[in-house]
Amino acid sequence: MIGLIFGDTSFPKIIYKTIKKKKIKYCIIDLSKSKRFRKDKKSFPVSIGQFGKIINILKENNCKRVLFAGKVNKPNFSKLKLDFKGIFYIPRIIKASKLGDAAILKEIIKILAQNKIKTENSLIFNPELILKKNYRSKIKPNNQDKLDIHLAVKTLNKLNGYNFSQGVVVRNNKVVSIESKSGTKKMIEKCRSKKFRNHGVLVKFPKNRQDLRVDLPTIGFNTFKQSKTAGLKGIVVKNKQHVFLDKNKCIKFANKNKMFISVI
Repeated sequence: MIGLIFGDTSFPKIIYKTIKKKKIKYCIIDLSKSKRFRKDKKSFPVSIGQFGKIINILKENNCKRVLFAGKVNKPNFSKLKLDFKGIFYIPRIIKASKLGDAAILKEIIKILAQNKIKTENSLIFNPELILKKNYRSKIKPNNQDKLDIHLAVKTLNKLNGYNFSQGVVVRNNKVVSIESKSGTKKMIEKCRSKKFRNHGVLVKFPKNRQDLRVDLPTIGFNTFKQSKTAGLKGIVVKNKQHVFLDKNKCIKFANKNKMFISVI
């Protein structure tokens, strides 16, 4: 039995479909805004502040391991509905939140471990969502692209260890935009250029000090469409440290639009 701690985005739905297909026993801790899994009898809608309820559900269903998938927005701690264990654990979460989103997840994983619940890698059931190292699309990065990639990676590595940024856009060896709390879509929108078409790269890497079992950078078809609209030429991800949705659709779109995909 595995506990599926699900937030928003399409990633949880893919895992859910795989779990059902493989007939793996599960229960769902539904943290999504719309409680999208409410029709499943094994799904439990919960607030992130209800640690007692979450742990009790997992233990009552004999879940000794969990998997995180999907986006859960940083809560407004002053408005959280807390149960008894929530009151006990929330000071640790608030303290971690000052370091960034990655630190919050690490603290939650520690809390689960203290309750003898192991956290699995998000991709344990869906390894097909990873592109292999050294994968290259038909279009290859040229020398200018490689300079842009180098600067993007260097920029991400310099960010605060628990910073929420997983993405950066570089064009013509200049940092154009760094991902903020608003997410990848807003970052890409800021990079639209009428002057430069098919120039610049989007690099999506995990945060420094991030627990690589959870919250991996996610790339999907919408990311490619947005990047094309913004005039970007390529997207770069880190080997085994990403989630690549709509893989075949993305590759076909990239090849058709003379964009490159690179895994380093």
